[in-house]
Amino acid sequence: MKITLLQVGKTKEKYIEEGIDNYSARLKKYIGFELIILPDIKNARNLPVHEQKIKEGSKIIKTVTSDDYVVILDEKGKEFSTVEFAAWIEKKLMLPKKRIVFVIGGAWGLPEAVRTRADILISLSRMTFPHQMVRLLFLEQLYRVLTIIRGEPYHHE
Repeated sequence: MKITLLQVGKTKEKYIEEGIDNYSARLKKYIGFELIILPDIKNARNLPVHEQKIKEGSKIIKTVTSDDYVVILDEKGKEFSTVEFAAWIEKKLMLPKKRIVFVIGGAWGLPEAVRTRADILISLSRMTFPHQMVRLLFLEQLYRVLTIIRGEPYHHE
């Protein structure tokens, strides 16, 4: 099985982009990993927030397939400790699906159509983070989880 991180828009901060590149490379040593970056909506400043979310959501829905296990990263989702998340990922990797697709929406969040398509919502924290920062935080946690599954010493408990 492959793990995909699907995000809306490019990462604008260089230090975040460097961290994402670092963890993406690390992840590829453990599992088939891909980062899909959907382009920002054009002329978004001229659109109401609701329309921006619908357009972004439409791109997301077109990108996922019926054979994907879709996980939305959302502050209102289910919370895990890192070790619990490792156990959860290990189980999901056994599913007869092609990919686990983790979705991070744009700055305004995700529309209901995407939420309805999701198999689960997961929270990295009850705190609110910029969506670009969530990308890096998630990739570090995913890397940490894969080292736990492999019994490697990266994570300290």
